[in-house]
Amino acid sequence: MPTSTSGRSVATIERAAEVLFLLATTQGTVGVTEISKELEISKAVVHRIVTSLCEHGLVAADLATRRYSLGPGVLQLSAAYLDNLDVRSMALDAMHRLSATTNETATLSVLNGNMRVYVDQVTPSREVKMTVRLAASFPLHAGASSKAFLAWLSPEEIDGYFAASGLEALTDATIVSEGELRAELESIREQGYAVSLGERQAGACSVASPILDQQHRPVAVISICGPIERFQHEVANSAGILTEATGELSVRLGARSAAS
Repeated sequence: MPTSTSGRSVATIERAAEVLFLLATTQGTVGVTEISKELEISKAVVHRIVTSLCEHGLVAADLATRRYSLGPGVLQLSAAYLDNLDVRSMALDAMHRLSATTNETATLSVLNGNMRVYVDQVTPSREVKMTVRLAASFPLHAGASSKAFLAWLSPEEIDGYFAASGLEALTDATIVSEGELRAELESIREQGYAVSLGERQAGACSVASPILDQQHRPVAVISICGPIERFQHEVANSAGILTEATGELSVRLGARSAAS
């Protein structure tokens, strides 16, 4: 292919991408004139681009108003992208960074019915450290990772959990009052992370934040944990870097914002 033709093809692809992103960030429909002004592209070029994108289902046209919006083909691309994501491998780099930065253990949990399960961990190179038992299941009311899941379930799912599960005390610090736990879940959603001071395991302290999908549902939870006498003084600083990391991972899964 001649260089000039190749250059024009690349420019057309770039402009088509700009049109798609403009439609993605605009409420409602957009007309050719608006797209032309916003992107500083001629109306003729915009018309050719949206016509081609409509043919592939990436843009939908309202024939009555001659205005455009994203088409169903975008959902197909999004679904294919999400299907190919492995949250465990996707989170691993972040977990290594979190463990290295805090010099504590980073864990990854996923949901399994009304329980959550540890599926991975990264431990620091220090003699005294926390470790978790992979594949072990725990209830959703005890511990930071568990509460981080429960807080971002739907109100109906939270009600169902309380109805089906007794709030068993795993340690003396476990919250067993439904009213107290509901109030804490609301605070967790507001601040973006959960904290546990020995609620699931005596002597352990952890902070946890969810990785959310495009429906703002918890796909997985990352926690940072350590011995309570040491880590409880680092919770505030660790929460900041943790929510930044889970927020970035959430955006990769289609969430519009961080876990808040």
